[in-house]
Amino acid sequence: MANRGPSYGLSREVQQKIDRQYDPELEQILVRWILAQCGGDVAQPAPGRDGFQQWLKDGTVLCRLINSLHPRGQSPVAKIQASAMAFKQMEQISQFLQAAERYGIAATDIFQTVDLWEGE
Repeated sequence: MANRGPSYGLSREVQQKIDRQYDPELEQILVRWILAQCGGDVAQPAPGRDGFQQWLKDGTVLCRLINSLHPRGQSPVAKIQASAMAFKQMEQISQFLQAAERYGIAATDIFQTVDLWEGE
């Protein structure tokens, strides 16, 4: 998550509501599906919201996932590379989001790159 101080007032209430909606069981279902879809070359995340966010944060898992949904040779994300640099990670998330939109996900159902990267 981003380095922000504690939230107060309405911001805190909104964050608490978001936190209450997080479903660890759904997280495990998603992790199992992503791992099955991507194959054995993707490591499993640490359990919990932060672990799941960190797993997806650099965009490599997401790009492998969207590529796995297409026939061989038609992968929408040509170059997937792990990087510690923030702009590279955000670029990969953006590539996933663009490919997801082309795949048929409605633009209104797609999150913003910075939301995933910052864990919002």
